[in-house]
Amino acid sequence: MGHEDLRITRTKQLIKSAFLELIDEHGFEAVTVKAITERAGINRGTFYSHYVDKFDLMEKSIEAIFHEAELKLVKNLPHVFGEERGESSYQLLVPFIRFIEDNKILMKPLLRPNGDPQFQARLRSYMHAALFHRSPTVLFDETKALVPADYLVSYISSAHMGVIYEWLYSDRPDTAEDIARIIYTITFEGPLVAGGLRAH
Repeated sequence: MGHEDLRITRTKQLIKSAFLELIDEHGFEAVTVKAITERAGINRGTFYSHYVDKFDLMEKSIEAIFHEAELKLVKNLPHVFGEERGESSYQLLVPFIRFIEDNKILMKPLLRPNGDPQFQARLRSYMHAALFHRSPTVLFDETKALVPADYLVSYISSAHMGVIYEWLYSDRPDTAEDIARIIYTITFEGPLVAGGLRAH
C-alpha cells in the first residue's frame, strides 16, 4: 500500500511539473491535457484518474497554496504581527515566502494586476478570516479599527502580494529572507518611513 501511495505521489508530481512548465512556456489558456500527458510521459487515463481536467488540476494546485498558508503562515501570525512580535519575527514569514518562490510559475499569473480575479478575491477573503475571525489568531478588533475591515484587508493583501509579485516578476536576486524583512518593515514602519520620507 505504501509503495502504491508513493507511486501516486510521484505521478501527481510529474503531472504538476509538466503543467507548470507548459504554463510557463505557453500560458494556462493554451495548455491541454494532451500536452500535459505527453510532457509527463503518462497516458490520458492516468491523468483522468487523478483530475477531471486542467481546471481541476489548477484548482487543486491553488488549494495546495492555501493549505501551505495555513501550515506555514496563519499559525505564526500572532508572533509576526501581534503583541508577541520581536526583532526577528519577520523570520516566521520566510517559510511561506519560500514556498511561493518554489511555486512562482503558478503564482505569477495569479498575482499579476490583470491576473485571476477569483483567486485574488479568495485570497482577500482568506486573509480577512485569518486576521479578524480565526481563533486563536485574531489580530485585529473590528470594533476598534479606524477603518472598515474590508478596506484594511484589501490594503494589506494587495501591498504584501504586490511586493511578492514584483519580486517574482522581476526575477530579482533578493532572498525569501530579504522579502520577509521588506514586508515586515513596510507593515510596521509604514511606507513613508520605509521610503525615507519620514523619520523612524
